[in-house]
Amino acid sequence: MAYGRCPPPMTKPDMALLAWTKSSLSGDSGSCVEIARAPELVFVRDSRDPTGPALTFTRSAWRAFVTDPPSVENPG
Repeated sequence: MAYGRCPPPMTKPDMALLAWTKSSLSGDSGSCVEIARAPELVFVRDSRDPTGPALTFTRSAWRAFVTDPPSVENPG
């Protein structure tokens, strides 16, 4: 399954303005990802590196990913 093309990443100052959240199921281990939603995009980053890079998805690509994520058996 193809998830479409990802748009170019936002600059770091723009990323700092986003409201980042992580799953309530992630616990206190610190090994999790955070997401932030913008009007047309979804951003994903490593919670241990909040100033590091983030993946950028269109909303439709993100919806496809969380609805039918690739697996080792079926990488898409």
